Amino acid sequence: MDGVRLTHVGGPTVLVEVAGRRLLTDPTFDPPGRRWSFGWGSSSRKLTGPAVAAADLGPVDAVLLTHDQHADNLDEAGRALLASVGTVVTTPSAASRLGPNARGLRRWGTTELTAPGRPAIEVTATPARHGPPLSGPVVGEVTGFALRWAGQDDGVLWISGDTVLFRGLREVARRLRVDTALLHLGRVRFGTTGPVGYTMTARDAVRLCRELRPRTVVPVHYEGWSHFTEGREAAEREFARAPDDVRRAVRWLPLGEAVGAVT
Repeated sequence: MDGVRLTHVGGPTVLVEVAGRRLLTDPTFDPPGRRWSFGWGSSSRKLTGPAVAAADLGPVDAVLLTHDQHADNLDEAGRALLASVGTVVTTPSAASRLGPNARGLRRWGTTELTAPGRPAIEVTATPARHGPPLSGPVVGEVTGFALRWAGQDDGVLWISGDTVLFRGLREVARRLRVDTALLHLGRVRFGTTGPVGYTMTARDAVRLCRELRPRTVVPVHYEGWSHFTEGREAAEREFARAPDDVRRAVRWLPLGEAVGAVT
């Protein structure tokens, strides 16, 4: 995707530089060590800190927040950063909690990020389900994002958000032409809920990519927390067995380094 630079800060946190703007996904900048509750007796410990400190990140024009209720997607340092950002695009329920600079998008709703002298970036909320069927009232509302801007003719930049593989993601494949996909992986599980999964596995990602057919696949949200049960090494083995078009599309970003034109 020409004209795009990505910096993987860690976990789900990625700095997306596009169309003269600096967008940040799911800001997490707390140091490691703390254990966080995730509700219903579940918890997780943060194992590694960010590859780039919030103070070293530079200005951020907008935050794309897939959800606000879990610390591996928005921690205390991330919340502090929101106050310095002009716009936060997120779920309707998160927007109601976060204040006047937050825009809540319902599924397939759209907003524009505008700035003088720069092309508008269209942000569309895409389906996500952060657990098994009927888990929504427990785990809360989550969204993905599709980004379009003038001059980008190859397809959208899509951020899956924390989600399992379900029919809503297949709807993304039907409705959107995806050029670059940032996929939240990690096979999140908790001891209190046994084998129940709350995010995609690499095998799920392969199945999805066979339908999406993206040019580039960027795995994120697979390291740094104890509730991530499938790390990069296991995911790489799964991707190595994938069909050639999927296997060739996968790009692992070095933590903390800006990578341009990830094609």
